[in-house]
Amino acid sequence: MTREPPSPRSGVRPSGGLGPLGRRLFAAFAVVALASVALLTVAALVGTDRGLSSAHQADRQEAADRVAAAAAGAYRAAAGWSTADLSAARSIAVAAGAVLTVRNADDEVMPDASGAGSEDEPGMPGSGRGRHGQGVGSGPGASAPVVVDGSTVGSVRLVFSAGSGSAGLSVAWGWVAAAAVGALALALGVSWFVTRRLTAPVVRVASTARALAAGDRTARARIEAPGELGDLARAFDAMADDVNHVEQARHRLAADVAHELRTPLTSLRAGLEELRDGYAEASAERLASLHDQALRLGRIVDDLGELAEAESARLSLHVAEVDLTALTVAAVAEREAELRTAGLTVRVLPGPVPLLVRADADRLHQALGNLLSNAARHCRPGDTVTVTTSDTPAEALVEVADTGPGIPSDELPYVFDRLWRGTRARSTGGSGIGLAVVKELITAHGGTVCADSGPGGGTRMTLRLPRAAPYGSWLVPGPGVEPRLTSQANTPRGI
Repeated sequence: MTREPPSPRSGVRPSGGLGPLGRRLFAAFAVVALASVALLTVAALVGTDRGLSSAHQADRQEAADRVAAAAAGAYRAAAGWSTADLSAARSIAVAAGAVLTVRNADDEVMPDASGAGSEDEPGMPGSGRGRHGQGVGSGPGASAPVVVDGSTVGSVRLVFSAGSGSAGLSVAWGWVAAAAVGALALALGVSWFVTRRLTAPVVRVASTARALAAGDRTARARIEAPGELGDLARAFDAMADDVNHVEQARHRLAADVAHELRTPLTSLRAGLEELRDGYAEASAERLASLHDQALRLGRIVDDLGELAEAESARLSLHVAEVDLTALTVAAVAEREAELRTAGLTVRVLPGPVPLLVRADADRLHQALGNLLSNAARHCRPGDTVTVTTSDTPAEALVEVADTGPGIPSDELPYVFDRLWRGTRARSTGGSGIGLAVVKELITAHGGTVCADSGPGGGTRMTLRLPRAAPYGSWLVPGPGVEPRLTSQANTPRGI
């Protein structure tokens, strides 16, 4: 049994928080964050260690210099090492936490001449006992020469305990470790937030797609997200709107086609049943009426076939460079008899020659013919139909304007819809397919068609097609006109 996904509009998120993509993204972010924090932590620890070591060594050297200065003073006061009182130097060494060793110029270890050293306990810092320095530690040390009146009379050596300065380094390491843990936690939190922000729109769109596939045509993502994710959500919603519109149009088309076919079929069946059952005589008038219904039925079927063919025109266009001005003149000439039979005056105002477009000449001829037939059907006797071709730097235009009764403003947005029958079509018996065919054909060529009607009457249909380059090429002006090669140098300016 398949469980339906939650509706995107209900605010319910899919179970599990993050989908597979979200989990992969979060894992990638977490690995990058962990590697970065580890690298920065190692660098901070190494840098801190070296900095503290340098600072401690500077402090040791400073203590050694002070001890050397005190030993020099004692040497100067006693005029030699044998009676020198080194207690001051020893006190400085003890204060610095180091073992003091004093050597004369012959590199011999000097005992404390004051005899204080003999009172020290063995291993006591600063004792310097023994000729060979018994009790001296093996930790880091510092040395300094003893200089008296510009002459080096000996040297001092301070040896510090092995754990000297480790307390500061331990504190620094503790702070670095705490900062690393905090940075890692912050990086993971930001990674989780960013992952949710990135994957939530995708999960929402996927949930909406499943809802649409399940038949909920009202499902929409409705996500306001920045960048490409927002564009994706908006494009998906626009696609869903288009699908919904197409679905409604399909249902409406089926209903309209059924209605259009039902009317002549009903009349035709009723008339034939009357003739069969003997309720009416098979007079010429009665048969003519039934024949008209059959013709109307045939026209509807033909129009539907044209519409289906136009909708697939993009797949069957035979594109070439076409002289739109010559093609328009040929289309008007073909429909001129129909227009004059309707009592209309026809005027043609040709524009530039050649007016080049890349198009299927037969399809454009069909579209222009439909526009002219539409004018002949809806205009009144005595009205004028004016066909004009013109151009802009990017487009070629054909306008079919008439002085007929016009189209109500509230019907203008729907005149190119399938089976739309406005006030004029209902009064003249149009099927509502001709202008839909025109729109499909022009759209298949990458162009546009629009209708305009003024409050005082009159209708103007405008076709816009992309222009082709006006250099040497074969022209296909339309049915019945021979193709010709033109170039910029020999282009004619008349028809």
